[in-house]
Amino acid sequence: MTRKITVKKFAKNVVFSILAQIISMAVSFVLTLIVPKFIDVFQYSYWQMYVLYVGYVGILHFGLLDGIVLKYSKYDYDELDKNKIRSQVFIMLVFTSIITLISVIVSLSVFDLPNKLIFVFVAIGIITKNLGTYSSYMFQITNRINKYVILTISQRLIYGVFVVLFLVLRLNDFYWYCIADLIGDVVGIVIGIIYNKELFIGKPISPKDAFSELKINISSGIILMMANWSAMLLIGSAKMIIQWHWDELVFGKVSFAFSVSNIFLVFVSAISVVMFPSLQRIDPNNLPNLYKSVRNILSPILFFMMIFYFIGCWILNLWLPKYSESLVYLGILLPIIIFSSKVNLLTNNYLKVFRKEKLMLLANGVSIALGIGLFSLCAFVFNNLTLLLICILFVIMFNSVLSEIFVLKTIRVVIIKEFIFEGLMTVGFVLCASLLSLWIGFAVYCGLFLIYCAFNYKLIKEIFLKFRKKKNNEVEGEN
Repeated sequence: MTRKITVKKFAKNVVFSILAQIISMAVSFVLTLIVPKFIDVFQYSYWQMYVLYVGYVGILHFGLLDGIVLKYSKYDYDELDKNKIRSQVFIMLVFTSIITLISVIVSLSVFDLPNKLIFVFVAIGIITKNLGTYSSYMFQITNRINKYVILTISQRLIYGVFVVLFLVLRLNDFYWYCIADLIGDVVGIVIGIIYNKELFIGKPISPKDAFSELKINISSGIILMMANWSAMLLIGSAKMIIQWHWDELVFGKVSFAFSVSNIFLVFVSAISVVMFPSLQRIDPNNLPNLYKSVRNILSPILFFMMIFYFIGCWILNLWLPKYSESLVYLGILLPIIIFSSKVNLLTNNYLKVFRKEKLMLLANGVSIALGIGLFSLCAFVFNNLTLLLICILFVIMFNSVLSEIFVLKTIRVVIIKEFIFEGLMTVGFVLCASLLSLWIGFAVYCGLFLIYCAFNYKLIKEIFLKFRKKKNNEVEGEN
């Protein structure tokens, strides 16, 4: 029988997941801050093009994996209908293999170097990324977070080790780093097979039954998949427009700014991994209070983390002077972490729990339409990169607020003051980072944060008292 999630189990899963994300952050540190130091700016840009486009090959399971998540997220591993799942994934593997073969042939025939190599590696990623996602999902939905941690650490470590090896060997060409990424995927797949053997190997069900089940899961999962991937497209569409309209050098420097901002999302991703299966197992009556509690903790922490932008800029400017322009872009883009964190951790997971995938898709669809329109105007009409970056932040904020409105209506919770404070803090940070010198901006933003804490004094005090009470209870329990 499915085991209910407890607070202790949830906390343990979060700790496991944070451990994996610490390793991921270390690898991301190497990829983001070490590699650009030692390879050519144009080679870095080509590598970032691969990273951009390979990030979207996951749509080629057409919602099958998301459908499996929705159907089986309340079950433990022993309760899964492994024959049905395995048979559907085999069909997915055959289909993605055919697409990969066609994509490789087209890439070799149509594109010139370096695009030829970029899209050949992207085509290979169609198989490796989807099978890797399958393994990862199976660990997450069955609440085997310790196995997920093993997969994540191994995959990222192998990726990082090969990158470091290539740097030591002074391999400047971007394609070596694409190969390192794909090798990491293969290691993740192997680990998935070891711990999910019955989900990969065994007697399949009849093709008729397999396709029938496939149709059901795709029908339920495709909306969730479109919602998830459309969220990625919010930023992805902007990066594509930048790549198409400006040269590789500009694209590389903007990509560097995005990469640095993504490092801040590591620990939020760690909690998000365990949030959905945990929410599925929590009493629905407790979900509204949990939402407010997590949100009340998340926002002050993230606004506090933004202080480190100014210190980080000083260090990065010394370490990577050729990317100094990227730090200006980072000052505009960094507040994205506030709103992306809430979407990834809270609103999307809550909408999935209440089976409101259509609302997720609506929020993301409206935001993408708004974004593409604004991004295109900034690029092709005004030819203004700074304005485009501001529009990216605005669209991410819009998407977060709209998604949260849908959740708040569902769980019947009212939040207005928080929206206003978060908007003012975001505008204040961007102005400090963009218009003021580094240390004056640092001082002014620290002042703004103290004002934010003052206005939210009761809330922050309540969080602190709850934390202290919990620690005291733990100490008494040990005694």
